[in-house]
Amino acid sequence: MKLNIKAALLSAFVLPGLGQLYKGARVKGGIIILVVNLFLMVALFLVFQGMGELLVTANLSGIAAAEKVIDGLREGRGPAVRYILAAFSALWVYGIVDALIAGKNGKD
Repeated sequence: MKLNIKAALLSAFVLPGLGQLYKGARVKGGIIILVVNLFLMVALFLVFQGMGELLVTANLSGIAAAEKVIDGLREGRGPAVRYILAAFSALWVYGIVDALIAGKNGKD
């Protein structure tokens, strides 16, 4: 079994799924890229939904605003965001490991 270090580095440091595209597994790489981006969009939406209005009405900026956002995550949307980020992290690690050990075109 030959390890594909370049593909793993592409998936680890550039974009999850890019290592699969580099190896020629276009469908798998495309799916990983799509799902990772979907996870990030949903997580960002949940984090910032309502937080902007909260900060404007509270007239906060800087560190006080950051603390208010963190408090809002703890009270409301925190668990959902944590689950999504955990799934994102698991998919990222899967992409790295798959790019490292799977053979050309995703075989092996």
